[in-house]
Amino acid sequence: MGRSVPAAQGWQAELRARGYRLTAQRQLVLEAVGELGHATPEEIAGAVRRTATAVNISTVYRTLELLEELGLVQHTHLGHGAPTYSIPSDDDHVHLVCRDCGGVDEVANSVVDDVVRRLSAERGFSVDVGHFAVFGRCRACSTRGEMSD
Repeated sequence: MGRSVPAAQGWQAELRARGYRLTAQRQLVLEAVGELGHATPEEIAGAVRRTATAVNISTVYRTLELLEELGLVQHTHLGHGAPTYSIPSDDDHVHLVCRDCGGVDEVANSVVDDVVRRLSAERGFSVDVGHFAVFGRCRACSTRGEMSD
């Protein structure tokens, strides 16, 4: 479920405006994030190494940190392991994570509007919907579970 990489001129200009060069590694990391969708740093490093074998995991982590600071990638925690990175999009969404198969689905943030409003009204809490993940069982795993009972 990849997303397109931000317009090349835009993110290249953003890097330069902040005093950073557009290195091959930065471009490869950003392209890998766009291609893979929600991917861990290790998965991103694997994709980058298909083109540039010498890129190590610490370079990928530093690059992801910079790209996130610039708003070109975002991270989400979809479980206990490493965060996953994706290209930010205009369509805010909530992640549905299946505890059985590990699948990740996205639904419009309007699904949790009532919860977000209630947390704001009752607790003064502002929810970062882009980091909102709901854990449970997907339809396929739930169906399989019913058949095996």
